[in-house]
Amino acid sequence: MSTGSVSRILYCCGCTRDVQARLTDGREVYPHRADLFSLPFWKCDTCGNYVGCHHKTTDRTRPLGNIPTKELKNARQHIHRILDPIWKEGKMPRGKVYATLAKELGLKEYHTAEIRTVDEARRVYAIVKGLAA
Repeated sequence: MSTGSVSRILYCCGCTRDVQARLTDGREVYPHRADLFSLPFWKCDTCGNYVGCHHKTTDRTRPLGNIPTKELKNARQHIHRILDPIWKEGKMPRGKVYATLAKELGLKEYHTAEIRTVDEARRVYAIVKGLAA
């Protein structure tokens, strides 16, 4: 992927502010994973954190959310390990799961990739655990 000097303003959880993120590819962020080399990523050059993109859509460089720290990335993945089975196993429709989370969090809509802090992740985790129970 030739990205040149494409940049975009994104919130970086490591820097705790909006940053000028740089479009790069998997060759840079996952040099040991040849299967990811052609995928687009947005990287914060200040702290080195990055976020993937909606690469399977027509807007393949649209970021999946804000740029998480490694700790937040792990927390988000942990949330999804509990959240996804709720709708995948038919306990509750997917839309209702996300609408319930948004309502509980006082948001118009919810997306895990927008979690900015560990405290937010803990709050979401507690709600998700309740839905899964």
